[in-house]
Amino acid sequence: MRACVATTVHHPEDARIMHRQIRALLDAGHEVTYVAPFTFFNVTPAMGVSAVDVAHHAPLSRARTALRRGLRGADLLIVHDHRLLRALPYRRPPVVWDVREQVSPRRLARARRRHRLITTAVVPEATLVSSSPPLPGDTRVVHIGRLSAERGVTELIGLAERLVPHGVRMDLIGAATPDVRPLLRDAQRVGLLDWFGYVPLRHALRMAEGALAGLSLAGDTVTTPPTKIMDYMGRGLPVITTPQGASLVESAGCGLVVPQDVDAVLNAVLDLKEDPERRVRLGSLGHAKARLHHHWPDHAAAFVTRAESWAGVTAHALAV
Repeated sequence: MRACVATTVHHPEDARIMHRQIRALLDAGHEVTYVAPFTFFNVTPAMGVSAVDVAHHAPLSRARTALRRGLRGADLLIVHDHRLLRALPYRRPPVVWDVREQVSPRRLARARRRHRLITTAVVPEATLVSSSPPLPGDTRVVHIGRLSAERGVTELIGLAERLVPHGVRMDLIGAATPDVRPLLRDAQRVGLLDWFGYVPLRHALRMAEGALAGLSLAGDTVTTPPTKIMDYMGRGLPVITTPQGASLVESAGCGLVVPQDVDAVLNAVLDLKEDPERRVRLGSLGHAKARLHHHWPDHAAAFVTRAESWAGVTAHALAV
């Protein structure tokens, strides 16, 4: 099977796109053409994929041209931003939309009539769960993932300042939206925190290991449980989350749910700092749940099989 995977919005090393879906297709022996903004993000395409560079948020006409190049000989197209559904070439294979943004029920129903959809019910959210992570420490907290106002950047910076007298550092691992980058640079310049920018998933997960807790301070506008919580669980970290992540944390018993309030988060961090046995217990519970339900290699084969069925690839064709 030849699959074309396309985005004009996401980082080409996006964990869900590159390190889960594309990697699963490659490991299964399929060919992948990847349409993504490589130049914009200064990324060298991964070995094994045929790359088509496209501008970040490319106009629809240029996105359509890039898709035409990527779809030569393709049996399936998987798009990761909704706007690409408006740039589809007339001649194309079956189209799959990986639904990542919040969309209206009407738009979702219209897309479902025309295309296949990937939702969490079809392909579960997952991460790479370590076999035996180090125990949680007590000198730093971490935040993995995109940094923005709605994901609590102001609260993270305020928390970092309040943690300094307690000997706890903050590591922020992820790209940031343009509006909050000056705030993060200023906070790093005065020594409140360490902001590493975008880091590929496998490295980011290793960097998080051994932290006191993983933070998820998403606000009310974030409507789905942040996947970073699974990342923390998979590395044996206690989780401190706002209510947006409560369903994951409470079902696993792996952390604390707090308001999006600096005082509340500070108290949660300090409580964990003073209770190493509790840190270990929460981290162990989260890791066990992640290993059982959220380890991507356990879901990869089912994703590939579904992609093959969407493409109409038969067992005989695969054998040949």
